[in-house]
Amino acid sequence: MIQTILGLVGLALLAAAPIMIFHGLAGRRGVTHELEQQRISFPPTGLPAPLGVYAGRPVRTGTEARAYSDLIAEHVSAATGGRTYAEIAAECQNSKTDEKLGKLRETAFMGETLRGALLGAYQAWQVTLLVIGLGGLCAAIGVGFIALALG
Repeated sequence: MIQTILGLVGLALLAAAPIMIFHGLAGRRGVTHELEQQRISFPPTGLPAPLGVYAGRPVRTGTEARAYSDLIAEHVSAATGGRTYAEIAAECQNSKTDEKLGKLRETAFMGETLRGALLGAYQAWQVTLLVIGLGGLCAAIGVGFIALALG
């Protein structure tokens, strides 16, 4: 009885594995397609040292999206003096007529929004990797269960 259950579970895992791997790879293609549609590219020069490897490259992967979000974070931080959108928005409440502060708030908002979208792409990229890995793990466990059932 236990051998039959192990065999059935093994078959179920083997059936699930290629589906998970397929959907993980399809998800990666989807992330790449969406990033390509945005036509985001790293500037060819002037990147901070850790991002130098991306110089002139288009953003096509979740890892590149995360790196570009880091670039945006540096630019926003430089523009705002290290203040966040929330901090600047609070300052705007106290100084509603300061146009320069209002523009700075818009800059911080746009930068942090873009950064959030790129980090979302990075997270999706990571989830696809997890799904692909779990598909491989299901296949390995399925083979193991079938071997136990037959052996």
